[in-house]
Amino acid sequence: MVGLLIRSTPSDTQKVLLECSNLRNGGACVAMVGKDCVAIACDLRLGLQALTVSNNFPKIFQYGDVFLGLTGLATDVSTVADLFRYKVNMYRLREERTIAPRTFANLVSSSLYERRFGPYFVSPVVAGLDPKTGKPFICGFDSIGCIDFAKDFIVSGTASEQLFGMCEGLWEPDMGPDALFETVSQALLNAVDRDALSGWGAHVYIIEKDKVTKRLLKGRQD
Repeated sequence: MVGLLIRSTPSDTQKVLLECSNLRNGGACVAMVGKDCVAIACDLRLGLQALTVSNNFPKIFQYGDVFLGLTGLATDVSTVADLFRYKVNMYRLREERTIAPRTFANLVSSSLYERRFGPYFVSPVVAGLDPKTGKPFICGFDSIGCIDFAKDFIVSGTASEQLFGMCEGLWEPDMGPDALFETVSQALLNAVDRDALSGWGAHVYIIEKDKVTKRLLKGRQD
């Protein structure tokens, strides 16, 4: 009897592993552009598939004036957040300036691509204001660092499909900080209500030229 051996390509294997890792811990993140401001928000749930382990697991990390949202495998989220903390600190020491959002995005991309044969199972989102022009900047990545630039919104996590629908329905150009907060909050809360693996509250950051406002949203606890 002759056995049949089916080999999958590395890219197919990575896609399956990333999907499985996302489904293991859950999570949702969204970044949205306004007029001279930008918002980034995430849910707070840490789960083990259907089991909720914690409702205080934020997925947004601040590096100077740049914010990084990480969804995916929880252990890799912590590892990648610490890795970029180190790299951003080294950049500040060498260059004697804080890192700009676009520069940070390229750093994230190259760092993830370095690990392409054994990738971190995360889907990063970067948000910030350009220090020279003051214009909002957002982008997303896959697990090996391919950049997805956007001029409206970027989503990641297990609630991505729900977030796409909500954001496409609610987002409008040139929103002020208050309108942007309301829009991103409604989009995130309504999206995670339709996803069993994310939710349990949210953190929302509104980034403006002279300040950053952080708000805690209470969501459904079921």
